[in-house]
Amino acid sequence: MITKTGIFSIVGRPNAGKSTLLNALCKTKVSIVSQKPQTTRTRITGIRNIDDCQLVFMDTPGLHKARNRLGDFMTKVIDDTVSDVDAAILIVEPVARIGIPEQMLIDKIKAEKIPAVLVINKIDTIKEKEELLEVIRIYSEACEFQDVVPLSARNRDGVDALTKILCSMCIESPQLYPDDMLSDQPARAFAAELVREKLLMCLDKEIPHGVAVEIEQYDIGETLAEISAVIYCERTSHKGIIIGKKGDMLKRIGALARSDMEKKLGKKVFLQLWVKVKEDWRNNPAQVRNFGYYND
Repeated sequence: MITKTGIFSIVGRPNAGKSTLLNALCKTKVSIVSQKPQTTRTRITGIRNIDDCQLVFMDTPGLHKARNRLGDFMTKVIDDTVSDVDAAILIVEPVARIGIPEQMLIDKIKAEKIPAVLVINKIDTIKEKEELLEVIRIYSEACEFQDVVPLSARNRDGVDALTKILCSMCIESPQLYPDDMLSDQPARAFAAELVREKLLMCLDKEIPHGVAVEIEQYDIGETLAEISAVIYCERTSHKGIIIGKKGDMLKRIGALARSDMEKKLGKKVFLQLWVKVKEDWRNNPAQVRNFGYYND
């Protein structure tokens, strides 16, 4: 029976491994992951029940300098999330200096006077133990963290230790989400995110950051799911690259997305993808809102 809960924000710079950590903590994929920065655009909530504790995790976009209206939205998501949780998980890379994004997040944590755990990710890349000790020293001098956890989110090494610490930080509270709920993200939205994940995986440079995916059809039958999605990009030249020669790139993106959808749904998926152009949509407040990026 759940008698304690804890709401934790996962914050850090782009590509620090926030979404990978969220998936590892939840023991299932609730957030898309890629090697490219700014993969996460909005707040993603993951839920895990352990004994009498319900852990609620909020993955946030990486803190970066906003360059368009979408970037403004992502920055506000971070501010709002840090202000509305029981504790923060600051995830950093094993580098013995505090960068501007990390300092800004530390200042925010201090201003909000919330408990924080420092997670030093990617420890599998460290050769000498002394490197890790120096990282711990520098961050411990900058902020009074409740705990410091070195781990590898990708390998899930150290994640169990972090989970135990987070359980100890939970407070007496009624259960917030049903037992079988793993995320607050609607199924349609997650399907769109899976398509965007494959765009990030398959495309280079700026193009995948300028795409949005909208699900037009989402019919789930007993043995077959029929899903239709539109990929919006910002330039006609980008549309050609996304489609590829003889449609090869779009077919590849569709095949990868369909495979993940079938694993998630446990049934065959018939997936159709279309590509359309919406010029400079990331700088258009109405378009940003239409694609679901709003703070209301």
